[in-house]
Amino acid sequence: MSTPKPMALVTGASSGIGSEFARALAARGDDLVVVARDTSRLDALAERLEAKYGVDVEVLSADLTSKKGRAVVEARLESAEPAVDLLVNNAGVGTYGKFAELSREAEARVIRLNVLAVVQLSHAALPGMIERGRGGIINVSSLAGHQPTPLNATYGGTKAFVTSFSQAVHEELRGTGVKVMVLCPGFTRTEFQERAGLDSGSVPSFLWQTPEPVVAAALRAYDQGRAVCIPGALNQAGAAFSSTLPAGITRRIAGAVVPRVE
Repeated sequence: MSTPKPMALVTGASSGIGSEFARALAARGDDLVVVARDTSRLDALAERLEAKYGVDVEVLSADLTSKKGRAVVEARLESAEPAVDLLVNNAGVGTYGKFAELSREAEARVIRLNVLAVVQLSHAALPGMIERGRGGIINVSSLAGHQPTPLNATYGGTKAFVTSFSQAVHEELRGTGVKVMVLCPGFTRTEFQERAGLDSGSVPSFLWQTPEPVVAAALRAYDQGRAVCIPGALNQAGAAFSSTLPAGITRRIAGAVVPRVE
């Protein structure tokens, strides 16, 4: 009897970092569950990956900002037919502008997707993984969570939560055979900036990465059992810089370098 392939579930898989996670995991031979709202994009992704890598790809259309959508994915993570070995909590959204002027519902949506979905999906996945003594979670955070981020206040706050939460659960799982790692990329060329309303042209080109090296670094770090992955030397230096300065200074620096909103 052949050994079943590892199974990974990737949220936000229709584009950007999520799509690259799906491709890289398929290239490693993992079967996949791909999750996003855009069913047509997921279907096209599944067709490409199955044809190129010979893996099975299950499409799961769900809006993780809704209770119903989260419940659909939670049920899949709790199922053992087949069991999910790796959960990649990648789906995320941001807004850009002065907090007091942004839509209250839009800010609540950021929290539901970036925080509530991460917590609930992780909670659905972990009991089965612990029982089996294997598996793990990669939570996609951001360098924005390392310091206060004016004009990205809610987004940065949600990512600070994800970074802290992931490291705490990583430590709780020590000795269980189950891993949790947080990925903290810097500026990465995806559709995220356009959706958030951020002018990506205001960011120097040398600060940008593409999804491929970000995901490659993440999977290497996950395989090594790391708790945190910050891909790229410049991003690592930036995180170290932020951690050594008082919050008041990093807050003012961030406020000075981000594009202003009039």
